[in-house]
Amino acid sequence: MSSRNPIIAVTGSSGAGTSTTTESFEHIFRSLGITSAKVEGDSFHRYSRPEMDLEKRKAKEGGKRISYFGSEANDFDALEKLFQDYSETGRGKMRRYLHTFDEAVPYNQMPGTFTPWEEIGDGTDLLFYEGLHGGVVTEKNDVASHVDLLIGMVPIVNLEWIQKIIRDTSHRGHSREAVTASIVRSMEDYISFITPQFSRTHINFQRVPTVDTSNPFSAKAIPTLDESFVVIRCRDAIQVDFPYYLNMIQGAFMSRVNTLVVPGGKMGLAMELILTPMIKELLAKKNEANKQIDWMSDL
Repeated sequence: MSSRNPIIAVTGSSGAGTSTTTESFEHIFRSLGITSAKVEGDSFHRYSRPEMDLEKRKAKEGGKRISYFGSEANDFDALEKLFQDYSETGRGKMRRYLHTFDEAVPYNQMPGTFTPWEEIGDGTDLLFYEGLHGGVVTEKNDVASHVDLLIGMVPIVNLEWIQKIIRDTSHRGHSREAVTASIVRSMEDYISFITPQFSRTHINFQRVPTVDTSNPFSAKAIPTLDESFVVIRCRDAIQVDFPYYLNMIQGAFMSRVNTLVVPGGKMGLAMELILTPMIKELLAKKNEANKQIDWMSDL
C-alpha cells in the first residue's frame, strides 16, 4: 500500500456486474477529476487464446486441469510487480488482452492475443484494476497486500454460472456442454484462488436473484438487476454512514450491523454513494503525503 500512489482493485468473475461497476467508477473519477491508470486482469493471463487451447489439451491428456482462475494460467509475479512498482513509484508495466476483432484491428493483431508491454506514464492519480485476481494470495505472491481499496463483485454462484453459460453460448459460440465442462474443470481453482479473495476485501457487492435459479444449466435468461437484491458487506473497520444510505436509497435495509441490502436497480447508486467518500479519503492521504515530501525537500 502507498499513500502517495493508491491502488483500487475490483475483483470478481466475468459477468459479475462489471458493466455497472465500470460505469460507476468512470462517473466517480470524472466527478472528482481523477486520472487513473486502468488495468485489466485478463492482461496478466500467461497464455494467448491459441496457447491456452493447447495447454488445455495437454492438461487433459495428462489427466490434469488448467483454468483461467488458477496460478498456472496467470502471471501473478507480473501482477504483483506492477502493484508494487506503482505503489512505490507511480509507474509500472502493463498491456492489454484483445478479446474481440474490434479490439484487435487497431493493433493489427488477432483476437485472443496481447498488446506489447508499455510503461504507465507520469500524471496518474491512482491505479484502477478490474479482473479476477485483485486480491489473490498464494504461497509465493501477495497481491492483496498492495491494494488500498479492495472491492469484491460477487454474484451468488448459480447466477454466475447462468451469466457464463448464456454469455459463452450466445456471444462466443460455445455449446452448453462445453461451457458446463469448463465450469467443472475450473471448480478447484475457483475454490482455491477466487473465493478466498472475498474475505480480504474492504467491501463486497453480492447480487442475489429474487427469481428461481435452482438449475442454472437449464436457464434461458439472466435475471435482471430489477429481479435482484444486492447485499453490500463492509469490513467492520471501515467507517460507513449506514443511516445516510438507508435514507438515500429507497427500499434499502440492514440485514446485519455491517451489511446493507439494496434493490438491484439501485446498485449503481449505492456504489457511487458508498465508494465516493472512500476514494476521496485516498486522494486526501495522497495529497498530504505529497505535501510532506515537498516540505522535506525544501528543508
